[in-house]
Amino acid sequence: MTAPLLRTLTPAQLPTLGRAAVDAETLAAAARIVDEVRQRGEPALRAQSERLGDLRPGEALVIPRAGLQAALDGLAAAERAVLERTAERIRAFAAAQRACLLPLTLALPGGAAGHVVAPVASAGCYAPGGRFPLPSSVLMTVITARAAGVETVWVASPRPAAVTLAAAAVAGADALLAAGGAQAIAALAYGAGPVPACDAVVGPGNRWVTAAKQLVAGQVAIDMLAGPSELVVLADQTGDPALIAADLLAQAEHDDDALPVLVTTAPTLIDAVRGELVTQLATLPTAATARVALTHGFAVLVEDLVRGAAVCDQLAPEHLQLHVADAPALAARLRHYGALFIGARAAEVLGDYGAGPNHVLPTGGTARTTGGLSVLTFLRTRTWLRFDDEGGRELVADAVALARLEGLEAHARAAARRLPDAAPRHRP
Repeated sequence: MTAPLLRTLTPAQLPTLGRAAVDAETLAAAARIVDEVRQRGEPALRAQSERLGDLRPGEALVIPRAGLQAALDGLAAAERAVLERTAERIRAFAAAQRACLLPLTLALPGGAAGHVVAPVASAGCYAPGGRFPLPSSVLMTVITARAAGVETVWVASPRPAAVTLAAAAVAGADALLAAGGAQAIAALAYGAGPVPACDAVVGPGNRWVTAAKQLVAGQVAIDMLAGPSELVVLADQTGDPALIAADLLAQAEHDDDALPVLVTTAPTLIDAVRGELVTQLATLPTAATARVALTHGFAVLVEDLVRGAAVCDQLAPEHLQLHVADAPALAARLRHYGALFIGARAAEVLGDYGAGPNHVLPTGGTARTTGGLSVLTFLRTRTWLRFDDEGGRELVADAVALARLEGLEAHARAAARRLPDAAPRHRP
C-alpha cells in the first residue's frame, strides 16, 4: 500500500522538529577524517578526496581566482547575467544589514566605553556538489562574507560544475577547493597546503559536512548545524491549492528527508492540495525524491489562525510561508522561524534564489534560538574602555567593594590604586 501524501495530524499529535543534527556513527567516522587532515594536511586531504571520488589522481585540488574567472568568461551571456543580477540583490541586502551595525561610544564619568564591530579575517564557504550544482549557495555565503568585510574568502565544493566556479568568481571568492565532505571542512578549519586556516566556516551540506562542522566548532566560528530542509505553509480558506502544492513540491524535491508541512483552517483545502500534488508529481522530473519527502510530511487542521500561528511557533520551521487573506497582520503574531514569506506571492523559492535575504537557515526547531546566516555570522563585537582623568570615583570604589565581596583582594587593590587621593588599602 502506498503511503499517503501529507498524512493528517491533529495539533496534539504534532511531532517535534528537534532532532540530533548528526548521528553518532557519522560523527565518529567524520572525527577520524578531520583528525587525519588536521595532522597531515594536504596529503591527507588529497587522499580522502580521491578515496571518496571527489578527485581523480593528479587532478587539481585548488582552482585559483584565474580559473574561476575563466569559468565565468566561458558562461553563456544569459546565465552570467542571472548570476550577476542575483549577486547584486544579495549584496545589497547584506550591505544594508552591515550598515545597521554601528560603533558605540557611551560617556562615563571621567571617560567612555564602547564597542566596534569588526569582521573575522578569513572565511571558508561550503557549497554542496551532490545531485545538483548549487551556485546559489556560493553567492549567499561568499557575498555575505565580503559585505561583512572579510579579507580572505575561500569556497569548497566537490566536483564543481562550471556554473559553481563562475558563481565563485561573481561573488568575489579568492579560490575554490575542489573537495567536499568532512575533509573539506577540516581543511578550511585547520589549513591544508595552499588552503588557509579560516576563522569562520559556513554553508549547508550533508551529514558529513554537518558532523565536521560540529567537530571544528570552537576552533572556528560556524553558522549552524543544519539538517534536512523544512517548509511550513500556513493557509486559510483563501489558499490556492495549486500554488500551495507547487510550494510544497519545491521543498520536497531537495531530498528524501525534506519536510513539507501544511497547516490550515480549511478542511477541504487538505484534500485539494493532495489532489494537486498528485497532478503535479506526474510531470515532475524529481518526483521520486519529492514523493518520499511528502510521505514524511503532514497536514494539520486547526480551528483558527491563532491556533495555526501557535502550531507554527511550536514547529519553529526553517521556512514559513503565509497563504492567508491578511498575511501582514498574521506575520506580526509569529515568533519562531528561520525565514518568513508573507503572502502567496512571496514564494519561498524566491528567497532560495536571491531576492536578498539569506537562504542558509536554521532547521530542526533551532530557529527558536538562532537566526540564519548573515553578516553577523562573520562579525565580532569588540568592547573598549577609556578613562581620561580622575573622574569616576564612585565606579572605582564600587569595583573595590565588589572585588572584596568576591574575595579577590588583588582585584580590589588594582582598582583602589586608581582612586586619586588614596593609597592602596591593605588588609591586616
